[in-house]
Parts: sequence; structure tokens; C-alpha cells
Amino acid sequence: MIRVLVADDHPIVRSGIVGLLDTEPDFEVVAEAASGEEAVELVARHEPDVVLMDLRMPGIGGVEATRRIVQGRGASARVLVFTTYEDDDQILAAIEAGAGGYLVKAAPAEELAAGVRAVAAGQMVLAPSVAAALAQAARGGAPAGAPGAEADPSPGLTPREREILALVAEGLSNPEIAGRLFIGESTVKTHLLHVFEKLGVSDRTRAVIRAMEIGII
Repeated sequence: MIRVLVADDHPIVRSGIVGLLDTEPDFEVVAEAASGEEAVELVARHEPDVVLMDLRMPGIGGVEATRRIVQGRGASARVLVFTTYEDDDQILAAIEAGAGGYLVKAAPAEELAAGVRAVAAGQMVLAPSVAAALAQAARGGAPAGAPGAEADPSPGLTPREREILALVAEGLSNPEIAGRLFIGESTVKTHLLHVFEKLGVSDRTRAVIRAMEIGII
């Protein structure tokens, strides 16, 4: 079972999210929070696997709550932002705070369920519109083909490593990447370890952010 905490300050919205999650046989909603502070407190008390985090809530808000949860001593919960906001600054702030994914509330129910499962498994999840916003922000607003938007070859990634990194940015899991490229899952993991080392990062989310910053994807 994937233990989920839902953090949203609107009771009706929160109830709707909980109702959706309750229809999934492998989810268990262990707590609900109406503020950032409450989310941090309940994570420590209930130890969920995934926190569904709205951004704009009373008190410290979702970004700071995400940071405190991710940096908490002994914390294992992963945060999936689930909000109506697609503002570039909010997206970047949430990802930099340690969120493992960012979905918008306009997403279909099946996308939310898949996102929770992916984040629980340690994968990164980005709504397509969010991925596009991150890429644009990482280029400093420069359109494709403009100076500064070209790929930076300095990290020395191989063509296969770049290909795998691009698929990670699309939200594909290791098994899905392996199936897409007709290679073994262990090979995908090996390539990703090389990517992390070359980019100086430790996980998939930061690898994608770094790649966007330097124009690889």
C-alpha cells in the first residue's frame, strides 16, 4: 500500500482528492492537512510515502512545507505538488525545495494516480505544461534557436545518455525507457548513474533541472 497525505486548504477540494485516491486499491490516505505547518506536523506523525501538496495555503505555504518535509531528519516521504498554479517561479521554487513532481489539478484522475505511484517509486513526474515552463525558464526565456539556447556539450554526455535523460524528462520510468529503447532496465540504470555523475547531481529531478539549465534538453 502507498500511504498518502493530502495537503490542501479547501475542504471540498481536499475531500474530492481523497475520494479519488480511495478508489485506488493500492492507496491509503493516512491524513489530511489544511496548512503547510499542519502538513509538516502530520508527516512526522503518520510517516506517509507521498504527500500531495497544494502550494498556496495559509501559513508557511506549500513550497516551504515541501522544503521542511524533504529536509526533515529521517524523513522518507516524497512530495508531489498538486495545484492549480503553473507560474514559473512557483514551479522552480517547488522543484528546488525538493518536490519529486508537479501536476496541475486539471489533470485527469488516472494521471494523478499514476503520478502518486511514480513518485512513491522514486521517479520524477512533471505535467507536460510544467516541463515546458521549466525548459523555457531554464533557457532564460530564450526561444529555441536563440543564442544561449543551444546544447552545452561540456558535461560530456553520450548520445544515448542524452536520449535517456530526455525520456526521464517526459516522465518515463526505467522500465518504460528500457521498453522504448529496446535495452535492459539495468542498462538504463547504469546510464543514469553516469548522467548523475557527469551533471553533478544525485537524482532524476535535479538531473532534468540541470539539463534544462544548460540546454541539453
